[in-house]
Amino acid sequence: MSAPADRIMIARIGAPHGVRGEVRVKPYGDDPLSFADYGLLETRDGSRRLEVISARVQKSVVVTRFKGVDDRNAAEALNGEDLFVARDALPDLDEDDTFYHADLLGLTAVDVDGTVLGTVIALPDFGAGTLVEIKPETAASYFVPFTQACVPDIDLGAGRITIVPPPAYEDEDGETDEDETSTPAAD
Repeated sequence: MSAPADRIMIARIGAPHGVRGEVRVKPYGDDPLSFADYGLLETRDGSRRLEVISARVQKSVVVTRFKGVDDRNAAEALNGEDLFVARDALPDLDEDDTFYHADLLGLTAVDVDGTVLGTVIALPDFGAGTLVEIKPETAASYFVPFTQACVPDIDLGAGRITIVPPPAYEDEDGETDEDETSTPAAD
């Protein structure tokens, strides 16, 4: 089993699809079928290695068949499993503004003056674009859009990401609420 730092999560297995062992997979990547190109995929705890036999895109998931998963019961046992590949199996990123999400987790978030805002703990996408979730040391985490305007600089070498919060929200009465410059995360 590879150490977690040497692996990248590339997909999550969801519910079964039918009765013949197929599962719905949510891939993490630009190409929804690319997770099938890396050979054996490893579960989070390393207890299983899965080989993709077939994969087809269906709406927002990839219906996948794994070797040795031949019925609905076996497929149900995989529900919720995260799938990993060795980091060195992934292609190198050529563009300066392209990153693997795993490289951004744990970075220190700072404002343009260098004041520490917190730590990057997640990069979720709820359907309207990727967000950066920042956890301050003593407050609830919050989100900012992962856009060039709100995240103008990422310095992996220095271990930091620069955050420019979006402008304050102005409500219907024309009042500005400074606390609504970003969306608080649910605890």
